[in-house]
Amino acid sequence: MTAEASNQGALRPNAAASGKRLAALVHDALKERLLEGEFAAGERLSPEALKTQFDVSKQPIMEALRRLSSVGLVEIIPQVGCRVPIYTPADITDFFAMFGGMEGAVAGVAANRRTDAQIAELHRINDAIGNLADNSDPDSRAHGYRLRNRQFHAVIHEMAHSPVVADLSRRMWDMSDLLIATSGVPRPLASALSSRHRDHELIIDALHRRDPAAARQAMEEHIVGTVAIIRTEAGLA
Repeated sequence: MTAEASNQGALRPNAAASGKRLAALVHDALKERLLEGEFAAGERLSPEALKTQFDVSKQPIMEALRRLSSVGLVEIIPQVGCRVPIYTPADITDFFAMFGGMEGAVAGVAANRRTDAQIAELHRINDAIGNLADNSDPDSRAHGYRLRNRQFHAVIHEMAHSPVVADLSRRMWDMSDLLIATSGVPRPLASALSSRHRDHELIIDALHRRDPAAARQAMEEHIVGTVAIIRTEAGLA
């Protein structure tokens, strides 16, 4: 089944939903396509084409695009239209430096608040990430890593017990996924699962030992290291 067919099938049963509910469904489906890399940086997002793909009116499409634009996942250019944003290499480097510092701080707090059950859950998720290396399909590896990586970091946010920071982090993770997906390098993390898995092991170990400084450092290096992986896959390292 194509992504287009899947999106249509998901939305048609909800055609009678309220305008806000329908816009939310379109928003979630379109965001997932953006984060999965179905659109390239700078690619035009035609409301008319999206209206046909999702089998809805133009209003929920435009509302979804406005919401995505408000968090930097879509760019709306007056008198021109909508497109996937184009971020420069410097933008990407700056983002991951800042994001790494934020996630490092969260990990430091989590180290003092984690439970044994949460540590066990991190091991379970990371084992699943390690098993992805056996999959010969790079698309499946990349998709599986993105989903399980989000689960992994969500558990760490649960450890920290800070709903406000967790909500902010979810938006940052969306931007992280978009920057990776539109970096111009197809599936850059699909070939780096072993190093990502090792990074996670270091993070888990620091959290298990209740060592805030080590947890902060391991997490920050893990996040910032994303830029080096993209550069290596692009042949720029």
